[in-house]
Amino acid sequence: LITGQKPALRRAHKSISNFKLRKGMPVGLMVTLRGERMFDFVERLIGVVLPRIRDFRGISKRSFDGRGNYSLGIHDQSVFPEINPDEAVKNRGLEITFVTTAQTNEAGEKLLSAFGFPFKK
Repeated sequence: LITGQKPALRRAHKSISNFKLRKGMPVGLMVTLRGERMFDFVERLIGVVLPRIRDFRGISKRSFDGRGNYSLGIHDQSVFPEINPDEAVKNRGLEITFVTTAQTNEAGEKLLSAFGFPFKK
């Protein structure tokens, strides 16, 4: 487990024939982290995972949503040390959203920078 917490199953709300998707089929997993687990995950993300990404030069400042929240996409789950690339059947990506108490993008950027997020200059 990447997060140390059991994920919740997300199901499709409607059928989409082009994706061969039917209503109710599992489409993903979701975890909401708070408190100590959140801080542990952020620490591992910044200190271990992001530096392991090939050609990593910092994260973009353009991924804020206008209300101080930040979304980050990772193309390959194998950058997490908990994932054994030999055992993974398929390389899957993941989306991480950081919901902050900041009201603006600038305040959110300052908050995440204080946590040590490596933004591009």
